Amino acid sequence: MNTKHSHIILYDGVCKLCHASFNFIIHRDSKAIFRFQALQDFKNFELLESQIQKPIPDSILYIQEGKIFTKSTAALKICKNLDGLWPVFYVFIMLPRPIRDYIYDLIAKYRYSWFGKYNTCMIPDENLIDRFI
Repeated sequence: MNTKHSHIILYDGVCKLCHASFNFIIHRDSKAIFRFQALQDFKNFELLESQIQKPIPDSILYIQEGKIFTKSTAALKICKNLDGLWPVFYVFIMLPRPIRDYIYDLIAKYRYSWFGKYNTCMIPDENLIDRFI
């Protein structure tokens, strides 16, 4: 991936759960390693299609040093880099991926009906603008 950032989170910019997760990560990333972009604004889907299994997830992708992670693996790898006790959750990486992804997919499937949806993607305020790519 042609970028200077090594920890990029692509998220569903209209999902209220994803927006809450974004805020959660921002507040637990004191080193400011993560950079963000809404999937709706991402321009290089051809790169993603060449590196991950289709269909491209519409909820979260985590790109760490050029390697793309999806679904539960993305969430756990993000937790591994957060402040506090959140890295402890990385132990769940030992569960078989189909089990982890089943739970992830269930939440992702119903996220709009359970948590709601925005009409447009969030526009970052001036305090967060440098965290977006």
